Amino acid sequence: MSDGATHETGPQGTTPHGGALEDLLVVDLSRALAGPHAGMMLGDLGARVIKVEAPGNGDETRLWGPPFAEGDDGERYSTYFLSCNRNKESIALDLKSDDGRAVLRDLLARADILIENFRTGVMDRLGFGTAALAELNPRLIQMSITGFGHDGPEGGRAGYDQIVQGEAGLMSLTGSGPEDPQRVGTPIADLLGGIHGVVGVLAALHERERTGRGRVVRASLLSSIVGVHAFQGTRYTVAGETPQPQGNHHPSIAPYGLFRCRDGAVQISVGNERLWQAFCAEFGLDPATPGLASNPERVAHRSETIAFVEGAFAAHDAEDLLARLSTAGIPSGKVRTLEEVYAWDQVRSQGLVVDVDHATLGTISLPGPPIRFFDVDGTGETERAREAHQAPPTLDQHGDAIREWLRGDA
Repeated sequence: MSDGATHETGPQGTTPHGGALEDLLVVDLSRALAGPHAGMMLGDLGARVIKVEAPGNGDETRLWGPPFAEGDDGERYSTYFLSCNRNKESIALDLKSDDGRAVLRDLLARADILIENFRTGVMDRLGFGTAALAELNPRLIQMSITGFGHDGPEGGRAGYDQIVQGEAGLMSLTGSGPEDPQRVGTPIADLLGGIHGVVGVLAALHERERTGRGRVVRASLLSSIVGVHAFQGTRYTVAGETPQPQGNHHPSIAPYGLFRCRDGAVQISVGNERLWQAFCAEFGLDPATPGLASNPERVAHRSETIAFVEGAFAAHDAEDLLARLSTAGIPSGKVRTLEEVYAWDQVRSQGLVVDVDHATLGTISLPGPPIRFFDVDGTGETERAREAHQAPPTLDQHGDAIREWLRGDA
């Protein structure tokens, strides 16, 4: 909890909404995706998140589209913005003005966490550098997300997701082959940057319980991609191999990937020799076929392995194959469209779709938070998560109420 007054009477309601972080106040100065995603995660965990936006257009993603949804006020609302700003309040502040900086200073004096993703040096020019903020609020945790890191020879370089996917090597691993580099279909560098920033913040909150002081937490899109190179990274750093894209097949396990059948394709993962034996038994194949008897052999003869599997699948439709693979205990699945994903009972059962009441759009459905919490009360598990989700705010929707709260809390 911050040194300042609690925020139980803030604009979103008279009581906290529940969740593990319900006693924390977050000031979110970020825009686009990495920082806003981090702020939304903290809001999903119960924190009160106040999003500070520039007057006029606000966060630039409010203009990113189509697609847009039209509100009952005749305005168009970007579905991109809606994806990463739930559970937040919005106040518009001109940070080049004395009034805007004064309101921000009042917010930061009360805050537990600051999120910003300005280019290096911008916060200093605004008068809110790390040392100044530590003096204003010694318990404040300052989280900064940059494109390529805050220092180093390219520390001030602007970083957008696809650029970093390329620069950090991810596109060199993704695609049908070496001449076909592809970006990942979601802005994964931005999303991982936000996620890693939140991990750092949660560690700093734990440390603050011992020290009573805040901490500067830095994450970057570059570090977030390099940090998840996983086995592809050690292929180079240890084995000296430079990985290349291999389409929909795993570079170190076979058969593992997307395989064609009579009416489409299915995915299978044969991750060990027991599964290989079970797979071959189900389809009447010889597991000791020359060149395919072990995983290293199958990886070395990938084309032959693919042909071997697809030959067995050629006379079967996908649904029949999935049933047989399931019976045999082979991990398998299909490639779903997002329409199919959001209609899937399993997705709904995990709380991965939430309905919220938007100020002008009415009730809208959003992809839900990925984390759930449970209390064990002796009779079973009872889910304990945020009690209610708030729709992404319209620009300055809570500005007057936040200013009133600050005056009353002075």
